[in-house]
Formats: sequence, C-alpha cells, structure tokens
Amino acid sequence: MTHSYRVAVVGATGYVGQRFVTLLDDHPWFHIEKLFASPRSAGKTYREAVEGRWRLTTPVPPGCAERMVESSEAIEEKLDDIDLVFCAVDMPKAAVRELEERMARTETVVVSNNSAHRATPDVPMIIPEINHGHLALIPAQRRRLGTRHGFIAVKPNCSIQSYVPALHPLMDFGIEQLFVSTYQAISGAGKTFADWPEMVENLIPYIGGEEEKSEVEPLRIWGSLAEDRIVPATKPLISAQCYRVAVQEGHTASVSVLFREKPSREEILARWAAYAGRPQQLELPSAPRQFLHYFEEDNRPQPRLDVDLEGGMAVSIGRLRQDPILDWKFTCLSHNTLRGAAGGAVLTAELLAAEGYLSL
Repeated sequence: MTHSYRVAVVGATGYVGQRFVTLLDDHPWFHIEKLFASPRSAGKTYREAVEGRWRLTTPVPPGCAERMVESSEAIEEKLDDIDLVFCAVDMPKAAVRELEERMARTETVVVSNNSAHRATPDVPMIIPEINHGHLALIPAQRRRLGTRHGFIAVKPNCSIQSYVPALHPLMDFGIEQLFVSTYQAISGAGKTFADWPEMVENLIPYIGGEEEKSEVEPLRIWGSLAEDRIVPATKPLISAQCYRVAVQEGHTASVSVLFREKPSREEILARWAAYAGRPQQLELPSAPRQFLHYFEEDNRPQPRLDVDLEGGMAVSIGRLRQDPILDWKFTCLSHNTLRGAAGGAVLTAELLAAEGYLSL
C-alpha cells in the first residue's frame, strides 16, 4: 500500500495521546499533520506541552517534538486537510459524543479510544482480529450523519482485550458462562507511580464502570449485524470483577469458562495456536504475526516479562487447567495502552484503509 493518509491526534498530550504520537511518528501509511489538545497546551510546541507530563519510557518523537499544538476548540474548522483523526480526549461522555460527531460530519474518519460511542448502535466497536465484519455498519452510520466519507469507529474497553481474544476461537464449543477477574495496570487510569504513590504495594478492588463494561462489551463484540445496528449476543453470561494493581503496563485476566460442549486441552491449545484474524491475513503494519501466544510455564504470562510481546500487540495466555466448578480456567495478559488503546486504534485504522473505508 503506497497511500499516505493525513492524520490528526486529538488529546495528544495525555497518556494515550502520547502513545498515538509515538506509534504514528514513523508509520508507513499515516502521517501526523496536526496535534490538538486543550487550550492550555495550544500555541506550544509538542515538546513544551508535554514537559513534565511525558509518561512513556521512550523520548518524545523528534518528528513531532517541534510541531505546534492547536486548541481542540472549534475543531471542525481545522480539519479540511485531515483524512483521519485519532481521538483520545479526557472529557465527559456527552461532550465526547458531540465532539466526535462534529468531526465526522466534516467528512473526516474518526477512530476513537474513548468509550462515549461504544453503545451507539451504528458505530462499529472493533477488535480487528475478531469482528472486522462489523465495519459493514459504516454505510448506515454515514446515512444517519449525512456524510459521504466521515464516520466513527471505536475500540472496546482495554481490559476485555486481554481475554476476549482467547475466548473467541472457542466460541463454537458454546461458551455458556464466564467468570473473569481483571488485574489492571495504573496506566489504564493515565497514571504512573510518580503521580500515584498511593498505588505502590497496593491493590484497589474497584474501578468505576469497569465491571459493567466487562460484562456488556464482549456481547457486542460477539453480536450479529442487523441493517443499521449490532444486535448483542445473549451468551455467555459474564460475571466480572476488576481490580487496580501495582503494575505500570499490562492488564491480566483470570478466566473460568463453562462450555456447552467441553473441548479437550489439546483442542483448545490447537485453536489458540492456529488462530489468525483479518489483520494477519492482510499483513497490516501493526498486526502481530502471531496473535495468541501460549506459555507452558506455570508462572507465565507476567507483565514484566511478556507485556511487550510483538510490540505490545499480541495476547499472552497461560495456566490452562481443569476448573473444578466450571470446565476450564486460564490466565491472559495484554498491553493496555498498546493493544488495548492506541495500538488497537491504529490497527483498526489500518484495517479501515486496507478494506477501502478511508478516502484520499
């Protein structure tokens, strides 16, 4: 693919915005043209705007360091030369919904890290390896918005992307019930240990809204496509508990599953090893070569050892064993600000480009 799409990042100075800037700095398809943030950052270079706020271990990308940051106010007047927007703003949901629809109505494609449109019936919520077929909703959304090219696509909650990929290749065995506990890194709250010292050697057994998302969003990912909406799946029944833990990057999930037709251990491992989605078929730039990796060691996966597997875009699985109450249980791990946030959104945009949904 030889096209180069002109890209803007909205919310460029936040944690996920910084991930977007780093991933897009030398991307083969996407070229950053504009960086948007709140008015307090406007008029500064990107380096100045993130000074004292840079949360990544890698330095500020040199290609963006001296680029001027623009205010996201009246943003619809500033997108004439932009093909694609990555949105990672920190605003109330109603304001985010309104902002993203305003941007889409300028005939700009919006790929959002935010949760505001995840329940909007005609907005596809995509894990690229799992439900790329939901992109067929885009024409219906364009009709509602009154656009020819513009639309919104979103990525799901970061925590479900640790375990939903492991379950997906097993769906035809009939997953009836699912118990999941997630142990979520502090970067999911946009924090580091430097600015959240209370998390050192600590665990918080509550993350606002996370359990509800974990019980609802997988059913939309596994839902069926109607004319102008996704009809959520009715199974499995999901019970979730979500904990914030003293880890910088990486969401871990402990999963127990009841099947209608219980697969063997060998069948499960074979499904995981063989699974590839549309991004692997298309060899998209950000796609992991092997989406699901199984570790035989009893003490894996671990965030410190495994979170950066395949550039942080693969999902790690381990500890597959019999469950004495249900059927099988296992552990999953994914990188929450790469696979679960900015990287997943970039991969979604690559899929949109490869499938002909981006216009130049």
